[in-house]
Amino acid sequence: MSLIAGSYEKFIWGFKLKPLKHPSDDGKTLSLTRLFSYPSHLSPISTVAAAGPVAASGGGDDTVHIYDIAAAASLGSLHHHSASVTALEFYTPPNLSYPRNLLSAAADGSLSIFDADPFVHLKTLWAHKKGAGVNSVSVHPSGKLALTVGRDECLGMVNLVRGKRKFYCRLGKEATLVKFDLSGERFFMVMEEKVGVHEAEDARLVWELENQKRVLCAAPGEGGLLYTGGEDRNITAWDTKSGKVAYCIEDAHAFRVKGLVVLSRRTDPSEADDPYLVASASSDGVIRVWDVRMAMKEKPNPLAEANTKSRLTCLAGTSLKSLKRPQLSSKGEQDMAVEES
Repeated sequence: MSLIAGSYEKFIWGFKLKPLKHPSDDGKTLSLTRLFSYPSHLSPISTVAAAGPVAASGGGDDTVHIYDIAAAASLGSLHHHSASVTALEFYTPPNLSYPRNLLSAAADGSLSIFDADPFVHLKTLWAHKKGAGVNSVSVHPSGKLALTVGRDECLGMVNLVRGKRKFYCRLGKEATLVKFDLSGERFFMVMEEKVGVHEAEDARLVWELENQKRVLCAAPGEGGLLYTGGEDRNITAWDTKSGKVAYCIEDAHAFRVKGLVVLSRRTDPSEADDPYLVASASSDGVIRVWDVRMAMKEKPNPLAEANTKSRLTCLAGTSLKSLKRPQLSSKGEQDMAVEES
């Protein structure tokens, strides 16, 4: 399991989650071993994504950087945006450990689609109005479509097979995050302290979850759970089937929570006894890993912790393993048509 974090100081951080041979006195059973850390961008890093052996970061320098996690090495950068990169998302097909596509969104409203094997630019389109930045992007588990929300207070849907915007509607208020659940049957939209739970088929609002303070990050979990974190410094698990709080880790951090990642060692759904892990990052530079099963009974202690001593802005992670080595194509600057089928 690996975690990737970006910071305001332009540093990228890579960590490997490993079991401790002997549990520490404070109850920690895992360790976050640093794989790499260096200033990869010329401006603050705003978004990171990870899948299998590969990670990506985007920032205010209009570029996307690609990393080989296993080799702890940078593979270079992609230069297809003319504005700050605001959101990244990998698509990995079911039962595969290597991503097929990478989507990157920017502050000018554009969305770029890349083939991830190797990294070749397929198409750039306008997901939102020109000049209205994309705040978040989420790919459906089928890989056929993606949802976007932007500063123009709109929700967009992109057909990834044809590389065209398929749907666009006004929300009346700016949404900062959009996420599909693991099944793809529902999606979530965050507007300040409220989280809307919608049916994916017709965008019908099912529940409106109201947090105490502004939500800054969210991650879907198994069984219809949605984890949120933000200015209240808590990690809240919502049961989206009932619209109620399942449990909450109060004061998970001393400062606001800026990133959440759901990690699981489970490789077989029948292995119900495997730990269910959630990683969180706060703006003071601390990354923590929790076994959320303990939160159902009492406030848990983190299983692992690392302090980057930097102002973290985002967090991504992957529990998938792959022997395939990621690479940038020598034709990475050549545009290719998206399949028309």
